Amino acid sequence: MSNFFIFFCFIILVLGNLAHVSSEDELGIYELKKGDFSIKVTNFGARIVSVILPDKNGKLADVVLGYDTVKEYMNDTRHFGAIVGRVANRISGAQFTLNGTLYKLDANGGSGAYTIHGGKNGFSQVIWKVKKHETNGPSPFITLSYHSADGEEGFPGAVLASITYTLSEPYKLSVTMKAKALNKTTPVNLAQHSYWNLGGHDSGDILSDELQIFASHITAVDKKLIPTGEIVSVKETPYDFLSPHVIKTPIKELPNGSKGYDINYVINGYKSKKMKPVAVVYNKKSGRVMKLSSNAPGVQLYTGNNINNVKGKGGYIYQAYAALCLETQGFPDSVNRPNFPSQIVTPGKTYEHYMLHTFSTKKD
Repeated sequence: MSNFFIFFCFIILVLGNLAHVSSEDELGIYELKKGDFSIKVTNFGARIVSVILPDKNGKLADVVLGYDTVKEYMNDTRHFGAIVGRVANRISGAQFTLNGTLYKLDANGGSGAYTIHGGKNGFSQVIWKVKKHETNGPSPFITLSYHSADGEEGFPGAVLASITYTLSEPYKLSVTMKAKALNKTTPVNLAQHSYWNLGGHDSGDILSDELQIFASHITAVDKKLIPTGEIVSVKETPYDFLSPHVIKTPIKELPNGSKGYDINYVINGYKSKKMKPVAVVYNKKSGRVMKLSSNAPGVQLYTGNNINNVKGKGGYIYQAYAALCLETQGFPDSVNRPNFPSQIVTPGKTYEHYMLHTFSTKKD
């Protein structure tokens, strides 16, 4: 085999991985810092790659899972820290009908049974443009944008999406997700997919963390985690986190042999588009607390059940339950469930999704 042929194959492989990168695009990591509170973001998938916070004794740690280099994120299949879309979560049958037209999508999940997180590339495996990066002032922020073409992953119409990460006092991280349908009506449901471990990304599992979720109901699912269309009460089930308790206690009681949580909670007051409390996580050893609020109707709780021998930052090996995700979102498969809140955006209208993470510490 000639050296020229080997070089040619290498170039084709690189171009395939960077199919969405134009000559103007550059990969980078950008920092926002406010005192001893800081985050880093990459424009590959508009991902959060680190969140540095003090514990109850002032010791700093990175509390999100991830990798050391952008290159590693390019091979990531777990969406560490990413913005997922155009439609987050699952779409049954990898298709939907809108205004009389059937749209077939990239069936990248469940051995072709559904679309998950927008398809093979979605919004997490593409390069976002950095529109503004403000490191000074009382609220440092970064805004990134992505133009999703008509027909991308099978979705109708072009969409212009933007993400803004902002730091403010005391220890607040806000995420603003917006999207405009440019020429056709289309579904939009973005989610921020960070994996949180308040003890530190390399501190072990989150099973002893205390969790509270302000949701009296979940969207019931089948064995492939596709919503059945039912909205059911969490009362007297292992899904009940209305009162705070440690995560590991009810896991063994989950149905269908589930190894952990991967379910959408219906946030109390979900019909309102105002900000409302979503969840509180408390790590007793570090004393770190994260309070989450959002204007979204749902939140996906995922406890990292399928993480297995993943080499992360500093060479640390992540295992099952290494972190939890709290992904505020529209309900999964809403495009095929007319009783779920609509995620359809028409031209001239703007999709708006807000998250606020408030961090603090407390001592025993």
